[in-house]
Amino acid sequence: MDETRQTGNEQTALWNGTAGRAWVDTQEVLDSMFKPMEDLLVEAVVAGSASQVLDVGCGTGSTTLAFARRLGAEGRCTGIDISEPMLTAARARAEREGLPASFIRADAQRHAFEPASFDMILSRFGVMFFEDSVQAFANLRRAAKEGGGLRFIAWRSPSENPFMTTAERAAAPFLPNLPARRPDAPGQFAFADASRVHHILEESGWADIHLQPIDFACTLPEKELVHYLTRLGILGRVLHELDDRTRTQVIETVRAAFEPFVHGAEVRFTAACWSVAARAPAAP
Repeated sequence: MDETRQTGNEQTALWNGTAGRAWVDTQEVLDSMFKPMEDLLVEAVVAGSASQVLDVGCGTGSTTLAFARRLGAEGRCTGIDISEPMLTAARARAEREGLPASFIRADAQRHAFEPASFDMILSRFGVMFFEDSVQAFANLRRAAKEGGGLRFIAWRSPSENPFMTTAERAAAPFLPNLPARRPDAPGQFAFADASRVHHILEESGWADIHLQPIDFACTLPEKELVHYLTRLGILGRVLHELDDRTRTQVIETVRAAFEPFVHGAEVRFTAACWSVAARAPAAP
């Protein structure tokens, strides 16, 4: 299912361009790396006895398909994302496995969901990119049934996630025009502030809001590290703009900066996250 109207913002351009293609190209590495988060969300689906599930910012479909595998033919699993390259990959994966999952290309902030159509709404790193988070979560609340659950994983602060900021810190001397991160701006660390997240959910009508800090042990093969760090994040967006000599210097410098995370054939790091839960209240 496609929704042709675009949001017109930077996130749409980014995820339908370089970032979206990079996630498709590194899909297997990323899915393996973030498997602990996926497992936690699958547990939430089972514990909540959910059968009609919405996966927000589903990307290439790993979490949506994990829910579909667990729920089987009795479940209805829907993924929504703004990235056509990623959704193309997700649909192909669902078809290959014969899983009953569907995917919508749309902005979850504005999409006209059928009211009260999901008993659980979940996301693995997919809800930090909204232009207006209050509007987005209000829209998602309307899509939830009375008493329906919300459960998502989001990053805590950059300072607590050195692995995720190593590349830009190491590359900064070569990239004087590198834009500074803006706190609360749409992006990876937009939900770092727990009080802000609580306020967003409260303002958008969710109840029983709980944020729990949780640290996940993540790994990826060392042989994939250079490909990972040169395709994703800020380097994935700017390396192609550099001359060959500078590009080589940046890659060598950044790879050296990751050495503390390398343990033989494996790269290990801790992902400092929030596990967020809330409930759609009954109508007054």
